[in-house]
Amino acid sequence: MNQDAFDRFSDAPVSRLIGFKVAQGSQEDKELGRAIVELDVDERFHNPMGRVHGGILSALADAATGIAFGRTLDAGQDFSTVDLQIQYMRPVKSRQLIAKAWVKQRGLRIGFVECEIRDSRDRLIASASCTCTTIDL
Repeated sequence: MNQDAFDRFSDAPVSRLIGFKVAQGSQEDKELGRAIVELDVDERFHNPMGRVHGGILSALADAATGIAFGRTLDAGQDFSTVDLQIQYMRPVKSRQLIAKAWVKQRGLRIGFVECEIRDSRDRLIASASCTCTTIDL
């Protein structure tokens, strides 16, 4: 399978809207189900308290976990997120955020994916876990 085919989840309309930058995946990323997604945040992403809104962090985690799981799919398969849980560790105002996601366990239909969001100083901002289900097209 070529790079573009297994990375079809990397260029979603929502990624362009919010500004996610997806690191190009390797064959090893496909085999292991890994993804890195970056986002530069500033006041445009703030909540009323002047910090990045939790929904933005959740969307970043959802994108990274979805891309990681999506990379493990075969041709003729799609997926849907069943569950996403996120824990916010520390607030952030403006900084580059890096979400690293990896498939923890993958079965025939269900996959469990983990994600850590860190800032450019490598401080843990949030962690998330997600359950995905495979859909045959």
